[in-house]
Amino acid sequence: MSAGLFSEFRSNLSVKNADEISASYRKITKKLNGKYYDSESDTSHCRQVGSYGRRTAVDGVSDLDMAFVLPWDVYERFNKYSNNKQSALLGEIRKELADLYPNKTVRAQQQVVSVDFGTYIVEVLPAFENDDGSFTYPDANDGGNWRACNPIAEIEKIDDLHKSTNSNLKRLCKMVRAWKNDHGVAIKGMLIDTLCHNFFEQTNDYDEATYKDYKSLVRDFFAFLVEQDEEQEYWSAPGSRSRVYKSGNFHAKAKKALRRCSEALEDETLAHEKWKTVFGVHFPDLENEEERQQGYQEEFINDKFSLDIQYTLRVDYSVESVGESLRALMSRVIDYRLPKEKKLTFYISEIDVEPPFKIYWKVRNTGPEAIARKMQRGKIVVDSGARQITERSNFDGDHFVECYAVKNGVCVARGRAVVPI
Repeated sequence: MSAGLFSEFRSNLSVKNADEISASYRKITKKLNGKYYDSESDTSHCRQVGSYGRRTAVDGVSDLDMAFVLPWDVYERFNKYSNNKQSALLGEIRKELADLYPNKTVRAQQQVVSVDFGTYIVEVLPAFENDDGSFTYPDANDGGNWRACNPIAEIEKIDDLHKSTNSNLKRLCKMVRAWKNDHGVAIKGMLIDTLCHNFFEQTNDYDEATYKDYKSLVRDFFAFLVEQDEEQEYWSAPGSRSRVYKSGNFHAKAKKALRRCSEALEDETLAHEKWKTVFGVHFPDLENEEERQQGYQEEFINDKFSLDIQYTLRVDYSVESVGESLRALMSRVIDYRLPKEKKLTFYISEIDVEPPFKIYWKVRNTGPEAIARKMQRGKIVVDSGARQITERSNFDGDHFVECYAVKNGVCVARGRAVVPI
């Protein structure tokens, strides 16, 4: 059964709007080719880079990167400027794309020009190709500088290892993104791809793996993730050897994922529940017949917004007549369960998202009692402005409350509090 579930899981992660994204790339490319090459080509001089270019992006990807390779005479022209050369180049690119998309938000931002398509943003990196295949690109920060990167070397290195591991590397990268997005892990896509690459580099155990081996593969990957030095600040990207910095601590959530993977392997009757807990909404459901007959429909944040978890959001809650937070209480008392009919106040205990953003909440009741009383809930509602919600402990079972931070139409942080009653 697990082989079929993981195969379907991988299919669920495929980018569903790939045709729309490709059309946007082509339209931008044709415009810039007309400006800088007197050409109507909609493919020449464009390189898809970032997770989309590495083919490790998942459905709902919101930031799409492309490098447009400019002629070196454009570099020479702007390099003669006395003031911020790089800002001037970005400004010229912005003018062209604003002319192409007069009704969309087009911004020049530090190293790229971004076009906001609503459900996703295309970031265009103006680039000059060097003899070794690397790019020189503009950085408008701190008065402006020319910098170098080599995303093509990264793509080629990922591609090579992907081919030599029976196409398993990129599948793992996608599955780890599902875990990241479902659990609100503040880890960037390039670091995910780097760590997945490093995992396959240090073992031959899964070079010929198929979907039937994935339950062990993901367990061993999370073990590898837990073993990473918690004090380490950066890793070297495959191919380019550029520094890839971590944006938050992923160890605590990796340890939880490892524990759940191990539990899934130890007890087949719990396996699906545990895999679903690790990977979230994209992992296939085993339909609950009682809920199906009721016509129950839970809402999911990825159906409302794109997901790109980049920041930390932690949810805690207090209980009337208990003088400490539930996280603190449950860390002291093993298998603690709340009594019924208590007032619970859920609040954001930590968040590092830069304003402005909106907060949303979801309350989900599970178990036979909630189903029998048709009170599973699971609707996503906008925050009132208080950044907290109040509930009561009414049903036996393990329930949860989720909180989401949405910025520019993208869910960039999420947190969850489990409520054992």
